[in-house]
Amino acid sequence: MFTLFFVADLPTTVGGSYEFANDDANHAIRVLRMQEGAEFMLSDGKGTWSQVVATEVKKKSMQVRVMDSGFQEPLATTITVVQALPKGDRAKEAIELLTEAGVDRIVPWASARSIGKGSDKFAVTAREASKQSRRFRIPEVTDLATTAQICEAIKLSDLAIAFHESATAKLSDQVSSHNVEHLLIIIGPEGGLTDEEIAVFTEAGAKVALMGRPILRSAHAGIAAVSAVSALLKVW
Repeated sequence: MFTLFFVADLPTTVGGSYEFANDDANHAIRVLRMQEGAEFMLSDGKGTWSQVVATEVKKKSMQVRVMDSGFQEPLATTITVVQALPKGDRAKEAIELLTEAGVDRIVPWASARSIGKGSDKFAVTAREASKQSRRFRIPEVTDLATTAQICEAIKLSDLAIAFHESATAKLSDQVSSHNVEHLLIIIGPEGGLTDEEIAVFTEAGAKVALMGRPILRSAHAGIAAVSAVSALLKVW
């Protein structure tokens, strides 16, 4: 598959010429050493894409010609993942993995046992991971959310699942319908969800499920949860 870059002013007219001149262009020229004749993809990060070929390469920009263009429709199920923030680089890793899993919205959560803090760099992480995973839609990364805000999100979803290592119900038993337009997945911190958090999430309408016998790190649990639920809902 062709290398993907994002631009704000995506060219879509087939045969048209466009100057590719942002930071991604600089990376393509200086790091990837792209030359005249190189073919790659450009996207606006909202589903629209164009396949282009480089016709002239300069020091910090390149002229390209649009060969094809199209729009990738979103999936029938919109996936939001609430991620309790782990500390240090594991927070960035969680954002990367969730982006690669194909989620539409990532909500960093200040849970009772969270150690990590929110960062305005998470959106950049999601953008870079979107390029790596060749997805035409960059997931939204919200501001740090409170438990009360998560409860409101649960009420607005068609299916909300909170994963907890002490749950007695298996995930497969908690998904009874494939008709889910808005899916919400809640991933707790390394120390797990508190009894109070489980209680308020359940009261708001969330189901509590066990992911499996092995206990995953918080940063890794999200991609496993998204994979499992996507398969059960036939999203994949």
